[in-house]
Amino acid sequence: MRRPRPPLKIDVRVDSKRWNKARSIKSVLRRAVADAASALSTTGAELAIVLADDSTIRLLNRDWRGVDAATNVLAFPAKPFPTEEAGGAPPLIGDIVLGYETVAREARDEGKPFAHHVAHLAVHGFLHLVGYDHERDEDAEKMERAERRILRRLAIPDPYRRRAKSANKTRNTSRKIRLGVTPDSNP
Repeated sequence: MRRPRPPLKIDVRVDSKRWNKARSIKSVLRRAVADAASALSTTGAELAIVLADDSTIRLLNRDWRGVDAATNVLAFPAKPFPTEEAGGAPPLIGDIVLGYETVAREARDEGKPFAHHVAHLAVHGFLHLVGYDHERDEDAEKMERAERRILRRLAIPDPYRRRAKSANKTRNTSRKIRLGVTPDSNP
């Protein structure tokens, strides 16, 4: 008889005090990634989310991608995708790193609630950990469809459609947030 797989284990580490401004962000991250994992039937694994500042993520981006600039999110998938670890411990599928200043600036500039933007980036990073990418147009479209589907489950408006709407100076703020963070809680 097969033993049931344990749920996804999500470790959140705060490496920058700037993230302390965003109360309840850990629960937002855990919920977003757990919903993404559920949507993709990914269980029995472990990942880490590191909440960093722009200087840290800039160094990581430079050292790992050759891009000497801060970015919003980086994903470091375990290669190859692990199946099971000895001793029954869940296999580590990788790490997601978020850069506070860039994330906060993007949310503010795009008129998005901070929690929505963080959830979207966590989902985006998780999809990279499980093999999605956006190097080719068809892969980018597939990844965006997965992001939209997962974000709908979280009652978060389509972040790609919002860009088009914000260009037209329209905003939809009538949706309720199920994440426990109010829409006006942008840090």
